[in-house]
Amino acid sequence: MNIHTYEKVWLIAALLLIVGFIATITYGSVGLGIAMIDDSEETVEPSELDEDFGEPRVEHVGENEYEAYVIAQTFIFQPDPIEVPANSKVTFYVTSRDVIHSFSVVGTNINTMVIPGEVSTMTAEFDESGEYGIICNEYCGSFHHTMEGQLHVVPEDEFDMTELSVESDDEVELGNETTFNVAVENGMLDDLETTVTFEIGNETTEEEITVSGESTEETTFTVDSTELGEGDHDWTVTVDDYEESGTLTVVEDLEEEEENGGNNDE
Repeated sequence: MNIHTYEKVWLIAALLLIVGFIATITYGSVGLGIAMIDDSEETVEPSELDEDFGEPRVEHVGENEYEAYVIAQTFIFQPDPIEVPANSKVTFYVTSRDVIHSFSVVGTNINTMVIPGEVSTMTAEFDESGEYGIICNEYCGSFHHTMEGQLHVVPEDEFDMTELSVESDDEVELGNETTFNVAVENGMLDDLETTVTFEIGNETTEEEITVSGESTEETTFTVDSTELGEGDHDWTVTVDDYEESGTLTVVEDLEEEEENGGNNDE
């Protein structure tokens, strides 16, 4: 059978288009490192999310592996932003506190319906740093159009999961000592070696600490109010890029100050 030259060209073009479509679909579903949800997802009671699902968060679960626990509710995503490092595999666990939403990360294949009582699970790989918008594609109320969030993929050397908290008095009586209790939490699996810097008045104190993976290390700084003198004294505690600050007031007679404050309230 003799096939005309033009027919051969069209047959070859059609075959190339078919191969191209198959390659595109394969890359979109496999090449991007995204695992789609299936029909065996876990369930969770919407009224008991805080107990069963826990706080919205990102967890370090293995080498270059993270889990993001996301809650959608009218009209926000939590946490926001979600921050993960580049060159990582991230599994998203997403559920709803109220009505049906969707979790769609613009520019990726991450797009799933979020149903109250169910936990949608998707895994994606992020090779490069960048910022992605998160939107809801399911109508969820009058402010549905404002429901958006952010996914930040930061360079590996800029990513950590450190949290800093400081407990201290606001006032101290002249002649007494007061303490600043500093807690440094390390959410990564690897140990964190860092420096806690405490500044108040003209004094600066540094302490080297090591925080084991997924644990908290506490340290205490003691201040003699006599050395500071009466008045307001600003203080700052820094750990890497994290900072807490406040003001310590030294008064001559703390009881008299409290009584005056109580009279003013009346």
